[in-house]
Amino acid sequence: MPRSSPPIRPSRPSQSPLPAPRFSNAWWRERLPHYARLIRADKPIGTLLLLWPTLWGLWIAAEGMPPVGILLIFVAGVWLTRSAGCVINDYADRWLDGHVERTKQRPLVAGQVSTREALALFATLMVIAFLLVLLTNRLTVLLSLVGIVLATTYPFLKRYTWFPQVYLGIAFGWSIPMGFAAVTGDVPPMAWLLFVANVLWSTAYDTWYAMVDREDDIRMGSRSTAILFGDIDLIAIGVLQCGFLLALIMVGQRAALGIAWFGGLGVAAMLIAWQFWTARDRARGHCFRAFLHNNWVGMVIFVGLALESMTS
Repeated sequence: MPRSSPPIRPSRPSQSPLPAPRFSNAWWRERLPHYARLIRADKPIGTLLLLWPTLWGLWIAAEGMPPVGILLIFVAGVWLTRSAGCVINDYADRWLDGHVERTKQRPLVAGQVSTREALALFATLMVIAFLLVLLTNRLTVLLSLVGIVLATTYPFLKRYTWFPQVYLGIAFGWSIPMGFAAVTGDVPPMAWLLFVANVLWSTAYDTWYAMVDREDDIRMGSRSTAILFGDIDLIAIGVLQCGFLLALIMVGQRAALGIAWFGGLGVAAMLIAWQFWTARDRARGHCFRAFLHNNWVGMVIFVGLALESMTS
């Protein structure tokens, strides 16, 4: 007599934990670390490179320390807009970042943050920044609208132009005319000269940054000044940095600044020379060090300016 088969027991459903309800404390604890990485909270170099020229503009416009309220608005605005810029950059570059060793673990590419979340975060940061600008004057508010367009469109240019680094310089330098407008109610020619200086400087240091990813960018069809300059990349960066320092000398002459300002420029020139010595072999790590080193360039220029305002 054939044996009867044992009864089949129904399989138990997996006991994986249910996701936390949206916007609960547990949900925020899980999401916030990803958002922090998305805005580069752990990498302040971009904030610093945006902060220094903002402070240059405010101090020169005010002929010393600017009003505390305006200073706080612009410092907060720097952090907010840089954070928003990182979010929209990763949104625009998600077609590229997964194929680049340095960026393939970014939250959007890794699926840790959705595109909807990223766009919502970008919009939130930009709205808060704009609300801060509303505390200033009409000219500053109008200039901020241009700044919003610059910050939103910059990341998408890598597919269409060889000069995204120049556009970055324009976006990063836009706080200079805004600062003059907030302090003086006007944007004089000296403000635009300082703005041009920052565009040259930003193009130079972002070319160092682009040299880190040059091989991956060529493979993926992305564009940059590092690819455009090719074998004359070091010469091109040198020309940009010389133009930057020359423009700042002219700013110092127009603003009747003294020895502390020009001493700061001298130290900045030595720091720039160190960058070329460090990255002369064009190795990725050395180019990245040269890029990071520009924080010190911006800082010593501001220190010279601050000392000048205290001694004049």
